[in-house]
Amino acid sequence: MALPYDVAMTSDAPLTEPHLNHVQCLSARGLHRMAYWEWGDSANPRVLVCVHGLARQARDFDTLARALSADYRVVCPDVVGRGRSDWLADPAGYQIPAYVADMVTLLARLDAQTVHWVGTSMGGLIGLGLASLPQSPVERLVLNDVGPTIQFKALQRIGSYIGQPLRWNTVDEAAEYLLSISAGFGPHSREQWLALTRPMLKADGDGFVLHYDPAIALPFKAITPEIALAGEAMTWAAFNAIRCPTLVLRGAESDVLARDTAQSMMQRGPKARLHEFAGVGHAPTLVADDQIAVVREFLLGP
Repeated sequence: MALPYDVAMTSDAPLTEPHLNHVQCLSARGLHRMAYWEWGDSANPRVLVCVHGLARQARDFDTLARALSADYRVVCPDVVGRGRSDWLADPAGYQIPAYVADMVTLLARLDAQTVHWVGTSMGGLIGLGLASLPQSPVERLVLNDVGPTIQFKALQRIGSYIGQPLRWNTVDEAAEYLLSISAGFGPHSREQWLALTRPMLKADGDGFVLHYDPAIALPFKAITPEIALAGEAMTWAAFNAIRCPTLVLRGAESDVLARDTAQSMMQRGPKARLHEFAGVGHAPTLVADDQIAVVREFLLGP
């Protein structure tokens, strides 16, 4: 059966392939390896770090990385528990503060004195945490459809499918399922959606399973309204401490980043710039040309 994809434009940037590297990071239960994909000239002092969402992985940024690899050394990590990175022995380690610590280790490995940061959803929260620290290396920050206040109904929606024991016989079957839970990503061509799907999978006998540790769902599903409210207060405090130029991207139909939250982000902390994409929810994939152009203009503009 044909997949119900809509047509969208893709970037005309030259096709290149990334290099896969690893860095050892420290957690409460010992060491773990974090994988990262690197695009462009490894000697380029201008570094762009792109970090994915909760149940995604680094290759989500292939199109954006290709488009910016002539200007940046683009580094796309698989957050621990996802993609090619190790799984943690203790699922309690799947938390934003631990992810921030891993990114500090990554930047030390890269010998990056300053970085630009693009973070989608969870990746944006990691960037927000890093950018809020004193003497932060983050010079420009893009928060893709995420902010200090996250709608609790959206957390419940995501919690309904993350970590489920799923298996498919073919890539097309997996693509169909991922499309069914990712309507907010907006329109994509069949080729674009398959490109976003394939790195999400790993072979399991004669079928496929998702390329992440199902245990990443445990801390997430433990979030209560009270815990969410306490986390919101801390995240707003961190956001208010950010001093670097900040761009907030929002899917106009997002159920994660409410419009009033995005507008508050324009008034508080770094007084972010806001750009909304029509016909998209949570979250823009930064595959379409118009989305890439907005990111490029902010990162490379004056």
